[in-house]
Amino acid sequence: MGGAGYSIFPESALVYLGADMGIQGDGEYAFPLLIDRLMQKRSLSRLPGLYLPDRGLQGKRSYINDLNRFPLPDIRLLPTCGYEPEDLWIPVQTRRGCPLRCSYCSTGTIEGHRIRKRSPDSLVPWLVKWVESGFRRFHFVDNTFNLPPSYTKTICSRIIEAGLDINWRCILYPGHVSESLVQNMMKAGCREVSLGFESGSERILKEMNKGFTLKDIRQASKMLTDHGIHRTGFLLLGGPGENQKTVEESLSFVDSLDLDFLKLTVGIRIYPGTKLEKIAVEEGVISEEEDLLFPRFFIVKEIEDWLRDTVHGCLHEHKNWMN
Repeated sequence: MGGAGYSIFPESALVYLGADMGIQGDGEYAFPLLIDRLMQKRSLSRLPGLYLPDRGLQGKRSYINDLNRFPLPDIRLLPTCGYEPEDLWIPVQTRRGCPLRCSYCSTGTIEGHRIRKRSPDSLVPWLVKWVESGFRRFHFVDNTFNLPPSYTKTICSRIIEAGLDINWRCILYPGHVSESLVQNMMKAGCREVSLGFESGSERILKEMNKGFTLKDIRQASKMLTDHGIHRTGFLLLGGPGENQKTVEESLSFVDSLDLDFLKLTVGIRIYPGTKLEKIAVEEGVISEEEDLLFPRFFIVKEIEDWLRDTVHGCLHEHKNWMN
């Protein structure tokens, strides 16, 4: 077993599914080592990130800093029937890891807290191969595409220099967004952005440890609009510190942004190793023993019924808002 979900719940997922073994973290590095050991019938001890039933972690998981060691997916691995190239969004990851430590986020557990990057000089030739095969749409799945901004500008510049006629979308951190960055993104083919702000209340943004302000969000949204880039926003409502006032602030704020699309979530999923997990234990929402493999959500009980009714009403009034 392996992958993002497994990396969050390495032991409990292994037990629940009855699998023989699982790798937490960068499988591209550890999996070939595992195959080699198995073929040579050697001990599996000290293999990075490997979990075995009833024996736990065999070796400390490793974080490979140079992502160029991992080849990008070969176009020949894509099935050749049942689709048209123009109908697909090709996923691409240029960096892993996130240093932001938002209170609810599992990214640090999955990828680590240090940003690890792929060379733009290796990325663009890969994009060229896909474009030459008829693909034009790409989805940059990096959790924070504009961190660090200098790296993002370099990627955009390389795409522009290569003259690639592509459309792409990404996830943008609302802080550290400049006019020059957005302009470069647009010139490089960016047409859609997901703005991960999660709240329209200054107090809740601080509670979530987001690291930006409502002013940052508004400025980023305006720059994107000015350059013709579609904006999707997200609200996570009902978390620690939330009340009717902060919810109303969030709804009023996103309404003022006039986003192209908004995704609202009532309650926040609790992941292991997060600040939200600690708060949930302290407030008796979960016990210390829960492994959280089966989803548990934090929602302030005092406003739960009101919040669900309020969100339902908003969805009825705004056809581009979705729960």
